[in-house]
Amino acid sequence: MAVPKRKTSRSKRDKRRTHKSLNPPALSTCSHCNQPKPPHQVCPHCGYYNNNRVIEIKESKERKK
Repeated sequence: MAVPKRKTSRSKRDKRRTHKSLNPPALSTCSHCNQPKPPHQVCPHCGYYNNNRVIEIKESKERKK
């Protein structure tokens, strides 16, 4: 059974793990309403994609308590 001859240093271990970091989600702005949205997707705020109305967004009513 293979066993390491020396302890792996913190530097060597961390260099191996450099690609495992998390990246923030990519966002672009909607050309119609200027709200942030995922690229290449319909805007969830106004329903436009590539300056064309694709879906109808219903206004959500706030709950009254």
